[in-house]
Amino acid sequence: MAGPKIRLGRVLGITFEVDPTWFVVFTLITLSLTTRFSEQYPHWNTFTYWAAGILTSLLFFVSVILHELAHSAVAISKGIPVRSITLFIFGGASQISREAGRPSTEFLVAAAGPAANVLISLFFMELWHLSDGRNEILAALGLWLAEINLALALLNLIPGFPLDGGRILRSVIWGLSGNFTAATRVASIIGKIVAYSFIVVGVVVALRGNFLNGLWIGFIGWFFLNAAQQSYRQVVLRESLSGIKAAEMMTRDSPRIERGTTVATFIEDFLFRTGRHCFLVMDNEMLQGIITLHEVNKTPRDQWNQICVEEIMIPLQQLRWVSPDQEIVKILEFMDREDINQVPVVEQGRLLGMVGRQEILHLLQRRLDVSA
Repeated sequence: MAGPKIRLGRVLGITFEVDPTWFVVFTLITLSLTTRFSEQYPHWNTFTYWAAGILTSLLFFVSVILHELAHSAVAISKGIPVRSITLFIFGGASQISREAGRPSTEFLVAAAGPAANVLISLFFMELWHLSDGRNEILAALGLWLAEINLALALLNLIPGFPLDGGRILRSVIWGLSGNFTAATRVASIIGKIVAYSFIVVGVVVALRGNFLNGLWIGFIGWFFLNAAQQSYRQVVLRESLSGIKAAEMMTRDSPRIERGTTVATFIEDFLFRTGRHCFLVMDNEMLQGIITLHEVNKTPRDQWNQICVEEIMIPLQQLRWVSPDQEIVKILEFMDREDINQVPVVEQGRLLGMVGRQEILHLLQRRLDVSA
């Protein structure tokens, strides 16, 4: 889901976003529903079945958001931060800052989503039951939403990683074996089998004449396949950094720049000439803060000659820091959670050095090259 997102706002500290691909599937679902309603209720006028189709489609995506909120609520209750929830072409995705620390936690977080869909399905089933014969619009949308939420619960419970069912499977294997990496490997293999099954079914459906449905099923399988491969790769990368401490990774000779230096001068004389990405902003011998390419990129280019580095730096009071014995894996999660690329290493109030995301990625690449 790389690329620009439309930000809707924040609720309970979680950013809600919409990926542009969501509008595609929203349009397709709305068109499908209006066709369904016009065939089932030919006495409705055009406005009625279009209004019912749009409303039902919106309520479907509300169900998707509630599914993701269920995951997020359980994760937050277990001390796992959630950064965002994004609607995209395949539904929704929660960006959870780190993996669960225990199998039971992963099980509860993964199971919360399908459980939410079952409850939503029961709600709309009751709505259909109460409105059947009384209000056709409520009965129509209630029945469809009850069916689709039950279908979503069952789909997500397929034991293929990274579906919720795959994560539930991983938590069970992890709990029995005590080995998170091995559990992820097994869940990923099953996830690939599920993905290839979807692709094969999609091809068969397409060859039998239902090309669009076959294409869609195959596309879902391709998405699952990529997601399973990527999820396992992330675990392998995490394992390759296991045991490395900040003291082993930090840069001790962090370059310095005096306050009063314009952003333009900083870019020309420091960033370009040194190739470094993080600088300490000093006032004589006193540390004032740090400045990185990230802060420069947020500054309008036409103001580079007027603004000084201390105006855009991260001031000392706002700096997030880590201790020298903290593990790099945890620091990387911390950087991702705080949306920063460098972090000072501090011990008893004394600055020892800096750890940067780029240095971590370089180390990771070297380790992967050696193991290849």
